[in-house]
Amino acid sequence: MAPARPIGVCVSLLAALWTVSQSADRVLAADWPNWRGPTHNGIITEKGFKTTWTDPPKVWWEYPVGSAFSAFACVGSRAFTCGTKDRQQVLFCFGVDTGKVIWEKPFEKELRERQGGDGTRATPTVHEGRVYIFGAHGLLLCVKAESGEEVWRRQFHHKPQWAYSGSVLIEDNLAIVSPGGSDGALVALDSKTGQPVWTCGREPAGYATPYPFTFAGKRYVVGFMAQSALIADAKTGRQVCSIPWKTDWDVNASAPIYHDGHLFFSTGYGTGCALFKLGTEGEKLSLRLVWKSKVLLTKFTSCVLKDGFLYAGDQNALKCVEFASGRPCWVDRNFPNASVLVSDEHLIVFSEDGRLMIAKATPNEFKPTAQVGLLSGRCWTIPTLANGKLFVRNLEKAVCIDLSAGS
Repeated sequence: MAPARPIGVCVSLLAALWTVSQSADRVLAADWPNWRGPTHNGIITEKGFKTTWTDPPKVWWEYPVGSAFSAFACVGSRAFTCGTKDRQQVLFCFGVDTGKVIWEKPFEKELRERQGGDGTRATPTVHEGRVYIFGAHGLLLCVKAESGEEVWRRQFHHKPQWAYSGSVLIEDNLAIVSPGGSDGALVALDSKTGQPVWTCGREPAGYATPYPFTFAGKRYVVGFMAQSALIADAKTGRQVCSIPWKTDWDVNASAPIYHDGHLFFSTGYGTGCALFKLGTEGEKLSLRLVWKSKVLLTKFTSCVLKDGFLYAGDQNALKCVEFASGRPCWVDRNFPNASVLVSDEHLIVFSEDGRLMIAKATPNEFKPTAQVGLLSGRCWTIPTLANGKLFVRNLEKAVCIDLSAGS
């Protein structure tokens, strides 16, 4: 089985005021503006949320967004995700505290995919008062975060078998996506205008979001494509490295991880994972294999690295693996394909059958200090924790849970 993938002066003034207010909020609270968070690694800087409870946490609000695997992006008092309505993919803007729809933006025809699930796979990206979304059929749209008014759009044409799934990466003034083929393996557009800046490679699209990292003082972007991983100079788009990475059905979906001069990749379907040490060769980069194993087989979930250990729900189990060696530390076979975040020394785990669990992030054992069933059905979307609120969803509705310490 293959996976889902997953006007005028007044308006200008309002947009400017909204941007300023969100900037002020960011000083006081932990926003989550894009897929895998502000540091692109699934680690939350927020502290002080509930890690134990006697009574189940309060459901703050819920809303029938319709089918999608789109996670939430949260900035200040607003939360953004996608759903399906009236046979279209729709971008929603919610008030975090009220759960009311502030605006909604239909942007592309619906995606029907009976094997994995229907709807948008990508997560919105919020940056400097604009929201970016990459539709399942290939429309890249930028709208004003204050109103949902369209700023620019661009259409791509090489949709992989289970639809476009990677989200938009904002890198400096660039909006970077991975459309594949003659559109470009990696494509960078001016984030304000949508005009092309650079293109790298022609490999067919995978399902992962472009991933940024800094090595030897330079900034790079990884494109995890259908059959390879390529690395581009983030500023110029010049390709500096490429390695073959073949997975059944060309499903490379998990986020790479960079740490301490090393790059880690993982996929499912019998391929497994590997750690490479980065080096320089003139203007190019080299990758030397450190270890390779099937200890982690992540189909569409991504690993989180905490204090030298990887935590992830792969196709078989929830696992902890030592980063440097690939040594397995613990395995819990009750929770395959679980999504994992790390915050305040704790794992936040959301199982594919809708159970929320919180446990100390330790390589010694997985022992939840709190757990509750929140949803049913297919829960393949990673949760979002921002400002004490946890956002989860299935293929029918989105739910906001209050995990703030004072609730």
